[in-house]
Amino acid sequence: MNKFHKALHQLDHFIGQKMQEYHTPGLAIAITDREQLLHISTYGKADIAADIPVTPETLFPIASISKSFTSIALLQLYEAGQLDLHAPVTQYLPWFGVKSVYKPITIHHLLSHTAGIITGRDFTPNSHYEVVALAQTEVTSPPGEYFHYSNVGYKALGWVLEHLIGQSYAKILRQRILQPLGMINTEPVITHAIRNRLAVGYQRFYDDRPYSHNYPLVPAPWLEYAAGDGSIASTPAGMATYLRFLLNKGRTPSKQIISEASFNLMVQPVIKVNKAEEVFYGYGLASGRFNDRTYIFHDGGMIGHLSNITFDLDNGLGVVVLCNRPGNPGEISRVALQLITSELSGQELPSLPAINHPTVIENANDYAGTYLGDNKQLTFLVENQHLILEYQDTQIILERRYGDSFYVNHPDFALFLLTFKRLDNQVVEVFYGEQWYANDRYTRTKTFNYPPEWLAYTGHYRSHNPWYSNFWIILRQDKLWIIYPVWGDGEVLVPQGNGVFRIGEDERTPERIKFDSIISARALRANVSGCDYYRTFSSNS
Repeated sequence: MNKFHKALHQLDHFIGQKMQEYHTPGLAIAITDREQLLHISTYGKADIAADIPVTPETLFPIASISKSFTSIALLQLYEAGQLDLHAPVTQYLPWFGVKSVYKPITIHHLLSHTAGIITGRDFTPNSHYEVVALAQTEVTSPPGEYFHYSNVGYKALGWVLEHLIGQSYAKILRQRILQPLGMINTEPVITHAIRNRLAVGYQRFYDDRPYSHNYPLVPAPWLEYAAGDGSIASTPAGMATYLRFLLNKGRTPSKQIISEASFNLMVQPVIKVNKAEEVFYGYGLASGRFNDRTYIFHDGGMIGHLSNITFDLDNGLGVVVLCNRPGNPGEISRVALQLITSELSGQELPSLPAINHPTVIENANDYAGTYLGDNKQLTFLVENQHLILEYQDTQIILERRYGDSFYVNHPDFALFLLTFKRLDNQVVEVFYGEQWYANDRYTRTKTFNYPPEWLAYTGHYRSHNPWYSNFWIILRQDKLWIIYPVWGDGEVLVPQGNGVFRIGEDERTPERIKFDSIISARALRANVSGCDYYRTFSSNS
């Protein structure tokens, strides 16, 4: 422990700052090397109302980190000759089907999120049915060529495991991975039986608008879960045990759980995740360059919880961060590794990342000026790196959320972010929902044509789905957009005919939305990639 006490002191300070910045209720972190647990620390509350602190024994859902466990169990079958990674999924699940003109989807494609299938909307508590319902969707890019993260793909892989082994997913994980690793306090599935051991998950008070730190936290919906894409709950020490197994490339002190060759398949760079970053996905794990080092990692997001594992194979260090929402576990993991690596190598500790001050806008002058809309105008001023909106004889300091999008702390701007758009890198227009304003640098058309039937689709839609509860459809100039409330902005809808739209500009994305049940010139239902939503009452719908 004393080898890096300065790093731990810095890390503790950083975690405190980040928890304050995000209003994180509770958090746990564990640090390990290849041989032993090096450090555990816990912060905040596992249950705010009952005043119960997070402890090293507190269980947290690890969510999508579970995908690597599913991959390990499948690789065990691969090593035993019971599974061909490049065989069609239909070889193991004959009923598996998706509309496609391309070559068959293989186990490899599902493991690497390259099958060309939808992400999945968790629209049913039965993960098996969601896999069956893929038959109503379409593959929109050749398998193997396009990364599109798919939870439902890993649900299918869980079903492959159950089919081949003849046991439940829970028994498979417990007998083949958790017990051999000694993860005795880790649960393979989330059930009511373990609820009293889990940290209570939290979310923002409002689900229909961009988040604000001014909004209080409330308990998130509770649900049981048992599927191959993310059903494990563990403690920080339990996940440190798992990290040691990964750092040793599939081996425990007493036995090899998977071969080193299979571990290398997990971390292979099968496909690049996006254009912006040098991040690649393998089988249930991702890899990327951070702080001039290569890290292996995976994030997890459950309703009310977030998680991250990050490890460095070169120096044999790994970190797990678990929290009961909101927060940024991945950032904390990377800072922890950077601090400890520096101290252990005798280098000066790096400076901590600057705390984000959302009201400090270094390029605020980009947005200054007056923007005119339909009988309205918005005027933005700059003062001491603050971007200020003049509105109804008041001045409101804006908060940057990301890029050119800003939160306005005023009831008239509660439902959407203000999003500026650029032309030739100059800001020329700003949107609030479907409201549009342009400045004197805007030189394009101000008249927009669109099919009149699109007006029937605009409005606010809801479902009882706790994962994706609601969205807005707005008409912005001559395009329909889907707006994700907590995110604050969204994606353009591209018409495909017969009331169907592609969600997003990328032609390869399989996500679709379909509007129907049009009564009195209003669509009453919208189906998003298999999940039904219904027009809801709202002053804006």
